[in-house]
Amino acid sequence: MTTAFINGRILTKHGLQSGCAVLVEGERIAGLALPSDPRVRAAERHDLEGGYLLPGFIDCQVNGGGGVLFNESPSVEGIRAIAEAHRRFGTTGFLPTLISDDVDVMRAAINAVDEAIESGVPGVLGIHIEGPYLAPARKGVHDAGKFRVPGAEELELVTSLRNGITVLTLAPEQVPPETLQDLLRKDIIVAAGHTAADYATMRAALDAGVRGFTHLFNAMSPFTSREPGVTGAALEDADSWCGLIVDGHHVHPASLRVAIAAKARGKMFLVTDAMPPVGAEDPTFCLHGETIEVRDGICRTADGVLAGSALDMASALRNCVHMLGLQIGEAARMASTYPADFLGLSAERGHISAGGRADFVVLDEELKPRETWIGGVASR
Repeated sequence: MTTAFINGRILTKHGLQSGCAVLVEGERIAGLALPSDPRVRAAERHDLEGGYLLPGFIDCQVNGGGGVLFNESPSVEGIRAIAEAHRRFGTTGFLPTLISDDVDVMRAAINAVDEAIESGVPGVLGIHIEGPYLAPARKGVHDAGKFRVPGAEELELVTSLRNGITVLTLAPEQVPPETLQDLLRKDIIVAAGHTAADYATMRAALDAGVRGFTHLFNAMSPFTSREPGVTGAALEDADSWCGLIVDGHHVHPASLRVAIAAKARGKMFLVTDAMPPVGAEDPTFCLHGETIEVRDGICRTADGVLAGSALDMASALRNCVHMLGLQIGEAARMASTYPADFLGLSAERGHISAGGRADFVVLDEELKPRETWIGGVASR
């Protein structure tokens, strides 16, 4: 059965287009066609009612959602609950993210992601392991008591995911050069984050193969006049990607605009760094034994440290448009196309074109999600 998505504003490689239809067969996009095309007339029609049809959002940093924190529930059931919560906001692909923890929790999380992918939990693309190989001086909300230098057995564990993608965030200065080289030779993506490295150290890590930066500006050495730091290295480097938390709290909008202008187009992508309150009624959650409460849209500890976010991807896109002045199409690419590139998934995700997966989000005039489709199936 072919389904034709009609009467929408569709983000194609040529920008937003009206007056064409998207043909879907099974979980794939068969192509784009004019409404007069016989294939459209013969298909089952799905009327978008003038909404925006965008590639489904891909979130590389999801700590939790739906009242669940991945560290506290490293299980298939926990991942399923997180996925369901974020689907409501247009996320069709994500990496459950484990913040610094003990080896047994890491093992459980990796096994859970493998099982979730094997059992077909919609949207699970792999795992993001954020720490525990981080810098105490830039720990953020991470528990520095968990920080350590990985041995050979732990390195084998970190790279043991059988299904999907592994992103590992580390501080380059906290990992011996030979260990970093071992990791970079593995089939994983290494990103820099929670790091106090100077520019020279970060530059060497980029030259060695570090691929990206976790939540640019936050928990990393800043860009100053005489020491560019990690932030300066990130903005200067033409080949790496940067994740951005666009919630108006983690980074000032002016700093975000400057960074986006400085970096090569296509190298900045949106992340939520989401915590359990996303998609849940309860504004509180427990982290490291401390109760965190969301107030005015901000997750903070009692000491005022940012503890992830209450951000969803649809809100991040709206913030890019209304707060940063980006065009809808570019904001949508930052939520879909560019993270797909970062993860090496651009052959089939992050775009609406023939052969791609039928992963969509439909936004209304106010850029709020109305529908989410994963593999040609509407989310419920």
